Amino acid sequence: MIVAMHGLSTMYCNVATEIRMASECGFDAVELVESKLLRYLDQGYEAKELVPLFEKYKMRCCMINALKWIERSESAARNALMKEAERLCAAAKDIGCPQVQLVPFCLLADKPYDEVIRLTAKNVAEIATIGRSYGIRFQLEPIAWSPIHSVRQSLELLDAAGKPGNVGMVIDFWHLWAGYETTPEDVAALPATMIYGIHFCDGKRLAKGAKWDENDEPGLRSYLPGEGDIDIPAWVAAVKSTGFDGYWSSELLSPRHWEWDLAEIARETKARMEQYIK
Repeated sequence: MIVAMHGLSTMYCNVATEIRMASECGFDAVELVESKLLRYLDQGYEAKELVPLFEKYKMRCCMINALKWIERSESAARNALMKEAERLCAAAKDIGCPQVQLVPFCLLADKPYDEVIRLTAKNVAEIATIGRSYGIRFQLEPIAWSPIHSVRQSLELLDAAGKPGNVGMVIDFWHLWAGYETTPEDVAALPATMIYGIHFCDGKRLAKGAKWDENDEPGLRSYLPGEGDIDIPAWVAAVKSTGFDGYWSSELLSPRHWEWDLAEIARETKARMEQYIK
């Protein structure tokens, strides 16, 4: 079991500080947010310049989160997506990170479901090919308000993409629970080899059938583990029943908590996660 600090929990931090802070707070690894990593690269630094920091603090990166809007289908947007995939995969390889997260949103929400799956699967297959050239694999995150928001739909997408061997799933407690379709029993039925990571989180959700707005997410997720409505023990038990032994990332997407001392957020999310998973 790998205990990771999620960069969304410490949103206002930069990558160099997060590497140090994750070590000082007792984490095994850090899940880097792509916007922070790209901000670092855009200032003229190279990803490999972070390697001495990882070594100094005996830290590793378990995930880059995330390559987003992977459903882009128009030619120019799709070409940009593949360039972003190349850039993140190259950076991941340079810092020894084995995985990049994939996130589909709602660009295809006005299309029939079969078309959503077909177009997104085409992109996933090409991204998987790019990843293989760098030795990188990908975890798909279903998003609560998107057309692809459940374990079932994620598996359908991966089937349509040809079941690429380097693409699996992240089990994000909040997104799967807030999407209403997935249960802990669905997670327990997954083979452990399909689960690449866990996002450990809590929160509230909209009423079933309510119209989603992505701006709803921060308010619904501004809860420390144990303070929301998710049956965390049931989700933890489901993951453990699969035999999964990879990384558990303490994710707190909370503008309210981002105003705390960032190290205190890291320590508190870690302590609360360990209450349930140890």
